[in-house]
Amino acid sequence: MDNVTVQQGESATLRCTVDDRVTRVAWLNRSTILYAGNDKWSIDNRVVILSNTKTQYSIKIHNVDVYDEGPYTCSVQTDNHPKTSRVHLIVQVPPQIVNISSDITVNEGSSVTLMCLAFGRPEPTVTWRHLSGKGQGFVSEDEYLEITGITREQSGEYECSAVNDVAVPDVRKVKVTVNYPPYISNAKNTGASVGQKGILQCEASAVPVAEFQWFKEDTRLANGLEGVRIESKGRLSTLTFFNVSEKDYGNYTCVATNKLGNTNASIILYGPGAVHDSGNAASRAAAGLCLWATLLARLLLDF
Repeated sequence: MDNVTVQQGESATLRCTVDDRVTRVAWLNRSTILYAGNDKWSIDNRVVILSNTKTQYSIKIHNVDVYDEGPYTCSVQTDNHPKTSRVHLIVQVPPQIVNISSDITVNEGSSVTLMCLAFGRPEPTVTWRHLSGKGQGFVSEDEYLEITGITREQSGEYECSAVNDVAVPDVRKVKVTVNYPPYISNAKNTGASVGQKGILQCEASAVPVAEFQWFKEDTRLANGLEGVRIESKGRLSTLTFFNVSEKDYGNYTCVATNKLGNTNASIILYGPGAVHDSGNAASRAAAGLCLWATLLARLLLDF
């Protein structure tokens, strides 16, 4: 039995060799007669006869689909005895992703399952990769990708690729956003002279992006008060003093908040020659506790 391999949508030519002793010829698909001699028995307009000569009896199937796959028989009746030759039609289908997970947002520590279902002939191999800033990281070779206890580093785009070597791979992407509470990554003490500009900066990583508040001791600062400007954009918040005075020196607290939590850092604005300890964790912790005690007292009073 000969094999004829074509891709879905292409045309397939089935050939049968005959000789001058033939009295009758026919093409059959399983038990269905397609052509008998020059007479067409099939009602399928895609099936046509190509040649019916002393040496060849061939048909052609246009726009082949997967249901056309299977055995075809050329039946030849001679003066002596019948002969048959068989052709097996193989229909290949390029890989196609037919169902894939939508973009998803989860909290850090959650479990995530991504799905990527693909069709093709032969059956395609499905591969997941994490497209991180460090390049393409291999994740798994399966239709389902399970991530237990997802971390913020595992956020980003995940690429599903379906491959079966018939045509180019089918590739789709899913975006995974991982929410996590704020983490202040940069908050440094700053010196400034009286009459000069002084700037305190507070940088916090968070998803969703954190909202910032500034406090001096238990007093919340606001824009426009006594030459102070607060600007927050993305991960960075700045507290600017346009004309530093003696009363501006001291300890300030930056508070970063999103729906998953909050964090704070103590930052000192000091003058020339002032002695300060940027690494005094105990004083920072004490300042933070004092601030939260004040805020809690305010909330209780409101009730």
